[in-house]
Amino acid sequence: MSSIRNGQSTKNVRSVLISGAGIAGPSLAYWLHRHGFEATVVERSTFLRDSGGAVDFRGEQVKLLKAMGIFDEVKAAETAMGDQVVVDGAGEPVIAFSSAFFSGEVEIERGDLARILYDATRQDTRYVFGDWIVGLDDRADGVLVTFASGATASYDLVVGADGLHSGVRGLAFGPEERYRADLGWVIAGFTAPNDLGLDHEGRIYNVPGRGVMAASARDAARLGVGFVFHAPGLAYDRHDVAAQKQLVAQTYADAGWETPALLNGLWQAEDLYFDTLSQIRMDRWSTGRVVLLGDAAWCAGPGGSGTGMAMMGAHVLAGELAAAGGDHTAAFAAYERILRPAVKIGQKQGKGAGGFLAPVDAKKIASRNKAYKMLTRKIVAGFFNWLTARAANAVEFKEYPLGPVAPTVRVAGVAGESRIAA
Repeated sequence: MSSIRNGQSTKNVRSVLISGAGIAGPSLAYWLHRHGFEATVVERSTFLRDSGGAVDFRGEQVKLLKAMGIFDEVKAAETAMGDQVVVDGAGEPVIAFSSAFFSGEVEIERGDLARILYDATRQDTRYVFGDWIVGLDDRADGVLVTFASGATASYDLVVGADGLHSGVRGLAFGPEERYRADLGWVIAGFTAPNDLGLDHEGRIYNVPGRGVMAASARDAARLGVGFVFHAPGLAYDRHDVAAQKQLVAQTYADAGWETPALLNGLWQAEDLYFDTLSQIRMDRWSTGRVVLLGDAAWCAGPGGSGTGMAMMGAHVLAGELAAAGGDHTAAFAAYERILRPAVKIGQKQGKGAGGFLAPVDAKKIASRNKAYKMLTRKIVAGFFNWLTARAANAVEFKEYPLGPVAPTVRVAGVAGESRIAA
């Protein structure tokens, strides 16, 4: 099948299958539609997942939100967070991080952003919930995809936007262990009742090798809680939530401060996120007609501008496909050339997240606090602002010419409403 867009033939590419309905996948679907491609998003979960911590945007990435027409919605749903205060065991303040350090120009909870992106694309993109890719047959004229449901379908391209533990990456490139670099820390995040009485503010508490974070933003009734702890080489079952909760409880049993109250919330939490702080490091992000996007390709970890970088990557990938007239080989090469320098910066920043959030000993806790007290002084405020925005500004927003959009397709508005035809 071929069409003409921007004066160029798109005979190479028309249909694109995206694995993952988080942030990167819907962002790519948005731009593909704007450039005239047909996108299908397949998501293993049976529903749109609306959990996750806050994500922030700065500089060039704010331009991207505005170009997508969603900035006002993001702004309306922003956390409006104030300072994050490091406290001692008695709850006394040690140092305050300004909102700009953690929250950027605008911050929003990941679930709210996912809903905004889904609503912006659901009329033009086919969403398939409750299914996932189990087989890829990459051919000269397309990719024959097999799904867990038993269905098969052919697409011109397949994009893995399915996160750190990407199934597409495993099928196309091999086992995750080849590419995942664990940084030595573990993160556990969940929602709990706001028993600390926080109001658009956060607290950070540390004992050696363990960090506790609690913040309340738009919803005054609940806290976003995060535990980060040093655990090199930790072996655990990624699917055993009860065991994960038990591990966190044991790790923080003697931590002090308000940790016991937060652990009470852990046992009741239904949205626990538990994983290692890890990065994905790959020499290439594409093979044949399969390409990776976001955490599936380059997971940087906290502080690496992961969400904004994934959305910028989606914009670049779709734009380069259009600019190349659907020549995926040329487009994939351009996409990597543009994104790799930024990813390198993001990974460098993300590499230090564990040591910042959970310094391994008392001396390192004190050194962190002293260093960031210096950075928050007016005399070095310019450098501080540059440091926090560095990864976000590493890719300059580029306006790609837009062509006729693809036809509107039947979509799945609720779980199970749409299935890929056998």
